[in-house]
Amino acid sequence: MKALIFDVDGTLADTERDGHRVAFNLAFAEAGLGWEWDEALYGELLAVTGGKERILNYINTNNPERPEVEDLSAWIAALHASKTRHFVTLMEAGKIPLRSGVRRLLTEAHDAGVPLAIATTTTPQNVSALLENALFPGAESWFEVIGAGDIVPAKKPAPDIYTYVMEQMRLKPEECIAFEDSSNGIRSSRAAGLRTIVTVNGYTADEDFSEAVLVLDQMGEAADPCRVIAGKEMGKQCLDLEWVRALWEA
Repeated sequence: MKALIFDVDGTLADTERDGHRVAFNLAFAEAGLGWEWDEALYGELLAVTGGKERILNYINTNNPERPEVEDLSAWIAALHASKTRHFVTLMEAGKIPLRSGVRRLLTEAHDAGVPLAIATTTTPQNVSALLENALFPGAESWFEVIGAGDIVPAKKPAPDIYTYVMEQMRLKPEECIAFEDSSNGIRSSRAAGLRTIVTVNGYTADEDFSEAVLVLDQMGEAADPCRVIAGKEMGKQCLDLEWVRALWEA
């Protein structure tokens, strides 16, 4: 096992509901738009990966009031840039902690010399903000490769971001294991040939994870144990490197 490759949003932290959704609404208000993405609507919009793509999908399916612009793509990009700025501000204020067990597993892998990487559709700025503020300043140095945002043309569920990360690390799928939280995420990782561990969240708990080697409610801590939803149990209270390695070897 030569690398652990992590998704970000929903996997490392519950960023969707209390981070990205809030930041989108702040950007909409700042732009003078009467748009409001509540929790239920945002859950539906998560079927589309990528923030700019999500905005376009909302426009096409809900036909909300908006200004007439010559270049819709440029207008959406500016709106999304505003959203990213608001998201970073939320992260800097410490509003979004890492999920249970994430810091522990990352630390264990790093201390054991197992390379870490990130494969996500969110922007590089969002990744930096999360790692710097929720993990520790300089945490990006723990990750050999950070594949994020528009670095590949096709976003999840396409396998491109995982393929990119593995190419940068000069690794094959059978040498790595992925960590995801959503059906779009596991479709991406599995299409790239990766064994995948899933930690569900409130938005994804009912999605199809039949291709995962393990599905948990969280990575867990000794005082906050994980619950196995599907896959191989090892009598442990939390997902550790030994358990991950056993799943990779199976």
